[in-house]
Amino acid sequence: MARFIDELKRTHDCGAIRASDIGKEVVLFGWVQIRRDHGSIVFVDLRDREGVTQVVFDPETSPSAHTVADQLRSEWVIGIRGVVRSRGEQFSKKEGKLVSAANPNLPTGEVEVSVLEATIFNKAETPPFAIEDQSDTREEVRLEHRYLDLRRAPLQKALRLRHRINQATRTYLSDNGALELETPLLVKYTPGGARNFLVPSRLHSGKFYALAESPQLFKQLFMVAGYERYFQIVRCFRDEDLRLDRQPEFTQIDIELSFVNQDDVFNLVEGLIFTIWKAAGVDLKELYPSGHFPRLKFDESMSKYGNDKPDLRFGMPHVDLTELVIEHDGGGIPFWQPLAEKYKSGAFRRDLPPEIVKALVVPASANLSRTEADKLEQLARSMGAAGLARAKVGPDGTWTQSPLAKSITPEMCRAINAATGAKEGDLLVFQSGRASLVHTVMANLRVHLGKKLGLIPEVGHGGNWNFLWVVDPPLFEYDEDKKSWGAAHHAFTRPHDESVPLIESDPGKVLCYRYDLVLNGFEIAGGSIRLHDPDVQKRVFKALGIGEEEAQEKFGFLLSALRYGAPPHGGIALGMDRLAMLLSSTDSIRDVIAFPKTQKGTDLMSDAPSPVSPGQLAELRIRTIAET
Repeated sequence: MARFIDELKRTHDCGAIRASDIGKEVVLFGWVQIRRDHGSIVFVDLRDREGVTQVVFDPETSPSAHTVADQLRSEWVIGIRGVVRSRGEQFSKKEGKLVSAANPNLPTGEVEVSVLEATIFNKAETPPFAIEDQSDTREEVRLEHRYLDLRRAPLQKALRLRHRINQATRTYLSDNGALELETPLLVKYTPGGARNFLVPSRLHSGKFYALAESPQLFKQLFMVAGYERYFQIVRCFRDEDLRLDRQPEFTQIDIELSFVNQDDVFNLVEGLIFTIWKAAGVDLKELYPSGHFPRLKFDESMSKYGNDKPDLRFGMPHVDLTELVIEHDGGGIPFWQPLAEKYKSGAFRRDLPPEIVKALVVPASANLSRTEADKLEQLARSMGAAGLARAKVGPDGTWTQSPLAKSITPEMCRAINAATGAKEGDLLVFQSGRASLVHTVMANLRVHLGKKLGLIPEVGHGGNWNFLWVVDPPLFEYDEDKKSWGAAHHAFTRPHDESVPLIESDPGKVLCYRYDLVLNGFEIAGGSIRLHDPDVQKRVFKALGIGEEEAQEKFGFLLSALRYGAPPHGGIALGMDRLAMLLSSTDSIRDVIAFPKTQKGTDLMSDAPSPVSPGQLAELRIRTIAET
């Protein structure tokens, strides 16, 4: 082994050799991907992070190297010295003639290396699963042996992509005047927002740090301190329930800017997105020649699509029928009549509807069977809905295959057909009740139908990158259970100037400069223009029921800083993991994170979280409570 590495240095990686290298002597290091014994000659596919090269051990060329080849097994680490040659031709029984022996599926497929000298760096036990691109091994097994899973080409490709995203981000933001600055990970716990992980302090008994869920307050302090443009590729921590696109620890591209408005932030971020996609091999200029992404108001997004992150790669918008239901006193539908009466009696405000009615048109071309329509109702029930009313439009516009057909008035039937644009053979599905639930059910039904009808792929982008800014959301949201107003995002978001007079008198109508960047139904970035005016800040706190003492307790150091000449500022954070996930055409961020947690928040490889000794707990003056 000493001759290799000490004397024989690697000349090429395993994905670099081409026909132009024929005749050259090369030294390669890597892992045995596949070993094939063809009698006296042994073929090995040698793999490193850059690719695969076929190497050939022939006893007539090198008896000593061939002796080494007899021992080799999968995943052994070896080094070889040899000469590059063409793969040449071989006789095909199927075609009855000589054909090229090249492998068109490999960049190195035209050549092979005839081995002159070989060494074994390390042997390997038989791995628990094959190291190959497509693996049907259970994810739990692969996560337990993540260091082996990371040898697979798709994961290596994903992590190389993350590297390019990082490099492109740093270069672009640095070139645009931003400084890469660091913020603390151990911070003060502040209630509200996402749940924090708590870290006990050994030196300060009974006190705890929190792991930062974001650098929000600190990046604003950089603006107060006069640094004007900041960015950070930063780890964040949230102790929340997990899902496919969420992890307890994640990475975001964090940006804050002084002396900017919303358009300035958008311009910078759009340029960053174009730069990142170009680094991934996609030129967005072809799709967005203006260099800008379209914008959609929050209210319109909720009305048409049921959420603030709509996938606009396909149509099928929702139609809000609430006003029609009120106008027609329920239109003969028993469960719509009470809703209409509540609005007409003044029990509900029309500008803040707690209950709504929505419809979605499934085109006749979908040709859904009765069984498939029943499955849509099952899906709605799984999301908490009581059911899913539906009706099929007949030749004369009347409804069929529905209990609604018996009670709906002809006028209401015609009005709904006109409002939705429903035609013969179309299926109308309806959801009514609490607005938040109706939005959620109809939003998920729309995406489900989009995939079922082949309008969008099950996984990945399908070559379609549909970016969208969602803008002008409300600053406050009403909590029906608590009967009070809360911040829809956070209390430091700047309201529109024309909305400021409404903060006390009509909080529900206060719009603000908060924004989300959406891609194919995923929120990939979110931020806001900050509220730097102390007087308006006090009015917002008052509307939220936060007194001066509570505000000082929660946000004291930021409020103090804002009193010392804070510039107008705003920012945004982009989800690095989601960017990599979408660019990699996978449906799980675990596929683009080197060492992820499971959906239960555990690390199967290192067995974390794990118990600690009584001595460690005593040192921290902490006791644990046994589960009952």
